[in-house]
Amino acid sequence: MSAEHSSPHQDTLNDFEAAAAEKPRVVVLISGNGSNLQALLDAQAHDELGGEIVAVVSNKADAFGLKRAKDAGVDAVALPHREYDSREAFDAALIKVIDRHDPDLVVLAGFMRILTPMFVDRYRGRMLNIHPSLLPAYQGLNTHQRALDDGVAEHGVSVHFVTEELDGGPVVIQAAVKVEPEQDLDALIAKVHAREHLIYPIAVRWFLEGRIKLDAEGKVTLDNMPLPPHGLRMSHEDAAEELDEDLE
Repeated sequence: MSAEHSSPHQDTLNDFEAAAAEKPRVVVLISGNGSNLQALLDAQAHDELGGEIVAVVSNKADAFGLKRAKDAGVDAVALPHREYDSREAFDAALIKVIDRHDPDLVVLAGFMRILTPMFVDRYRGRMLNIHPSLLPAYQGLNTHQRALDDGVAEHGVSVHFVTEELDGGPVVIQAAVKVEPEQDLDALIAKVHAREHLIYPIAVRWFLEGRIKLDAEGKVTLDNMPLPPHGLRMSHEDAAEELDEDLE
């Protein structure tokens, strides 16, 4: 066959364009400012998230994070919890909103609600949260002040799978920060926030790439290898280097 001629079958193949594979889908739940949401949106904008944030849902209509979502072209949904008679009723409504977007992963980013067992079970193994402490230390609120009051030498942040136990799910990754003598509270909070914004996109990407999983025994695996109870821990020095912090 000469170069000037081709079969109809070849023409069909040349004209065919494979459909792009759909990116894994993420729904983010927030209650306030949404700084961790912004870190995830920034990672997505640089093609470093491993998927697409398809919706942001807040239990507070005035949450600034909803504006962040709209500015990024992401569906922003306000679902005020006070409009529901019970925690169970709100969670049932929230499930309907989330499932409408068919997510592969649900990300809690400052979502200040205690979740019902029904909700947790719905997304077991595909829901992550971030907590400002080196879990299992300082579950609950006011973690930074409690750490200072106890005079600890090290504080930090953890990303974990969500279970029925408040801030008690298996840890994926942590980042530490040294607590200096006479540590200023606001400075400590700023350093922890910087580490949150560093490691949350990493954990989300690992999940969406299929690298981290929650197994049937409730243990976290990374590339099919079990992680220790504290997950992978980034040291103060390594985190500071990534964030261009002054180590002096």
